Amino acid sequence: MTPFGQRLRALREAHGVSQAALAEALHVSPAYLSALEHGHRGRPSAGLIHQVNEFFGLIWDDAEEMARLARLSHPRVVLDTAGLSPEATALANRLAREIRKLSPEVIQMLTRVLDGGAVPVDGSTFTAAQGPRPGPAPRHK
Repeated sequence: MTPFGQRLRALREAHGVSQAALAEALHVSPAYLSALEHGHRGRPSAGLIHQVNEFFGLIWDDAEEMARLARLSHPRVVLDTAGLSPEATALANRLAREIRKLSPEVIQMLTRVLDGGAVPVDGSTFTAAQGPRPGPAPRHK
């Protein structure tokens, strides 16, 4: 499921709208809407995002959030590693091969590192920007 699909499903369920009813209102097939919710279709068009926003009465920040989630929701990501180190290229390819095997906890940890947070690694703390730092690892609740 993509971020956009997850939010669309949550909105639909919160408003008590079936997939069939929403699909009809948006002039798309129920199969397309299901595939969109489950991340089996590419990112939605700007027109469809606008229709979703209008259907649910989303304005301002909520409407912009739907557009942001749509931008993040392409199920096939292409990484340009031209000019990066061989290690960075190898990492990108390995992540592409193995992402389905990662647990939700590992995904959260990697996200935390990329967001600039520190994570414990072998008795040290590690951040993406600074690399490993000696010292006690922070305790996470």
